[in-house]
Amino acid sequence: MSKKDLPKTYNPLKNENKIYKKWEKSGYFNPNNLTSDKNIQYYSIVMPPPNVTGVLHMGHASMLAIQDILIRYNRMLGKKTLWIPGTDHASIATSNKVEQILKKEGTNKHELGKENFLKRVHDFGKSSHSTITNQIKKMGSSCDWSREAYTLDKTRSKAVNATFKLMYDDGLIYQADKITNWCPNCQSTLSDDEVEHADQHTILYTFKYSEDFPFTISTTRPETKLGDTGVAINLKDKRYNKYLGKTLKTKFIGIPLELKIIANREINMEFGSGAVGVTPAHSLTDWKIMEENDLKIIKVINEEGNINPNFGKYSGLPIIKARKLILEKLKNKNLIIKEEEIKNSIAKCYRCNSVIEPLPSLQWFINVNKKIKKFNKTIKELSIEAVKTGIFNKQKINIIPSRFEKIYFHWMENLRDWCISRQIWYGHRIPVWHKKNQKNTYVGVEPPKEKGWIQETDTLDTWFSSGLWTFSSLANKPSDIEIKNGKIRINTNEFKNFHPINVLETGHDIIFFWVAKMIIMTTYAVEDIPFQDVYLHGLILDEHGKKMSKSKGNVINPLDMIDKYGTDATRLSLIIGTTPGNNLRLSENKIANFRNFTNKLWNISRYIISNYESDNNKNICDINKLTLADKWIITKLNKLIELTEKNISSYKFSKAGENLKEFTWNDLADWYLEVSKFEKTRSKNTILNHILNVILKLWHPYMPYVTETIWSNLGKQNLLMVSQWPTKKSPITGNQSNNSEDNFDLIKDIIIAIRFARASYGVNPKIKINTTIFAHNNINLIKNNLSLIKNLRTGLDNIEVKEKGEKIKNSIYLNIKNIEIFLLIPNLDFNKEKLRLMKEIKNKNNVIKKIKSKLENANFINNASHDIIIIERRKLGILTEELDQIQNQHNNL
Repeated sequence: MSKKDLPKTYNPLKNENKIYKKWEKSGYFNPNNLTSDKNIQYYSIVMPPPNVTGVLHMGHASMLAIQDILIRYNRMLGKKTLWIPGTDHASIATSNKVEQILKKEGTNKHELGKENFLKRVHDFGKSSHSTITNQIKKMGSSCDWSREAYTLDKTRSKAVNATFKLMYDDGLIYQADKITNWCPNCQSTLSDDEVEHADQHTILYTFKYSEDFPFTISTTRPETKLGDTGVAINLKDKRYNKYLGKTLKTKFIGIPLELKIIANREINMEFGSGAVGVTPAHSLTDWKIMEENDLKIIKVINEEGNINPNFGKYSGLPIIKARKLILEKLKNKNLIIKEEEIKNSIAKCYRCNSVIEPLPSLQWFINVNKKIKKFNKTIKELSIEAVKTGIFNKQKINIIPSRFEKIYFHWMENLRDWCISRQIWYGHRIPVWHKKNQKNTYVGVEPPKEKGWIQETDTLDTWFSSGLWTFSSLANKPSDIEIKNGKIRINTNEFKNFHPINVLETGHDIIFFWVAKMIIMTTYAVEDIPFQDVYLHGLILDEHGKKMSKSKGNVINPLDMIDKYGTDATRLSLIIGTTPGNNLRLSENKIANFRNFTNKLWNISRYIISNYESDNNKNICDINKLTLADKWIITKLNKLIELTEKNISSYKFSKAGENLKEFTWNDLADWYLEVSKFEKTRSKNTILNHILNVILKLWHPYMPYVTETIWSNLGKQNLLMVSQWPTKKSPITGNQSNNSEDNFDLIKDIIIAIRFARASYGVNPKIKINTTIFAHNNINLIKNNLSLIKNLRTGLDNIEVKEKGEKIKNSIYLNIKNIEIFLLIPNLDFNKEKLRLMKEIKNKNNVIKKIKSKLENANFINNASHDIIIIERRKLGILTEELDQIQNQHNNL
């Protein structure tokens, strides 16, 4: 490598687009273009497909950074590495987005008509897709764009229809009139996982149905009492035992009711009156009670959120108005006994935030409790077994962090039949056809060839199609997919080589929405696990621990940060300081700090490239000609390689990044480069160029742009992206001493102690001081490395080294691992210094006492975030260490 000059500062905007085009042009994102030895290893990830509803946020950026680290790392290990990108049609979300646009235009989907509305949705998705793919590329994502997939394209549609038919033929998919979660705004059903729960304050009314009804009941929703068909009490409640099994007839504000009095162990005798009206049509809990007690079903509320016909003057009224009139009527008749404010949970749509109305309707379901003949297991049992013990002769799926396994099992064990039909226009049409005015039904992968068949108007739940993602995305065209021998076959080399994928990386907030659905669908459909590992990252919060939202004005846009600080700095801010499954606090200041580190790496590289020229014919050096610093840095570098491999392989991305940053900034820049400025040995060329090559490779998965830019300035023929991952191969011949690291660290400790003492006593940096060192057993080590102690910013002049001796009066005394150091500082007022140090000791003790009290406070530990507790503990550790140093100074005086 010949010497050359790099620009003084690194300019991300100037380099990033150019570098990404270079990567794309190389074709190395495609595993078919990667060379490999005879022992071919395959590695794959599928990108969690972002919705085609807008722009990427910091959560997406975090996901992309983590996945790209894994892909680049495994590609450099020589594996055939595949990362499949894609987007999700996200039926409800995308429909809602377009409906909001239409509302602003003064129209709606019904005025537009189904065909024109779907065209608007398609155009919106296409435009949004271009924006999203550009943003994915801006993050440096090295995914194979030649295999990009879309959940609503023809190939994925074929997979959806084939899986539906397979499940229907196995008796797992059925149609029934059952209660579901209904969103009056979206005009569609939702699965249990798509319902969000929020606390609210509401009124609990205790009242009588009529004057002659023998006891009171309690409810928060008086309007649903129009459809009560039973009253549930606890069997142990002696107040109502005599009514059990009876059917009481009454009139509730003019509407006749027949109420069967039944027992249910779930009824809380202390809640309200202890008697609860049962409304099977409008409560998931009451529906279950209905099934157990053979109660009638009366539907009071319709799909628009209004009262149905046949309920007198209440018919056609919105829920709130009907409730108000009913309460007025009850009060006029003195039937309300008590009103009290309570706190309860309300169900809301996860997309539009509207209140969910449980309603019975004819829908399509997947039976999760039916035994599948070929497995003799239910879907639930297959999915639990896949994570608990392993299935299909595969190792069990590992969920990281492991605490989420317990959450997964609890959710799966309590899973109800999955409602998969949606009453929206956009999405996968249910592949079921009917003959008009006939009961004939056709279920198929393709439409029936005969005329006269009418397809179902309902569409499928988005999670049905995205649940097939790991295997459907490995099909290249519709003809690659078939049903054979009772399972879905994907006839591609990609599926053969890359499925199951190695890791699914996604947010912990969609473990039920998506992770669990993929395990359910894949274990059943292709008789394979979808992935080997699941890595769950946390949410990205603002610097105060609050969720980012436009209304709060605390959103950090990844593209803005990339334009301002560069992609590498943005990526590092999302990786370093995180742990699996825990939320991350992010501030612009953190990103700016990593921009500074990016420049630090650039300047280190610039210094080496500009000042050292390696001998291409001699890339090794004799150990006998190396200094202690040379041996130390090579030992540290080899340990760094080992630690980086270990941590990335075990998904400890932050730990690997922290180690790399410590080596680069501290060991290399602050120490070894400083040593190299006065240790002018020939070996420095070889060693520094070796170090530069290695750290660029180690940093590349984290900081792909700046490392590739520097690499291109080294005169390398290949791209850094496909260069070989470094091994612990040393450029040194001969046996290296095992204690070189300890010896250099001891010299470092001495230098740091001297620097700290000078700063503590306010010694002017320009003043040179004399020192005497009693080295004891380390006398040869100290004598051989006096140049290090003298030249590394200690400000020492004359150094006298002895094996031992009497303590020297009127000097600053330091003891570093039994090495005694006496600093002779001129004109130092020892009495004044003692008083100053005593004051510092008192102040430090006061602060330490306060932090200890906080960390011993149960309320603080229970309410503070994980990050805050970690910060306080680190602060305590630093202060305790500083106190020890000050006390030692005082004692030494």
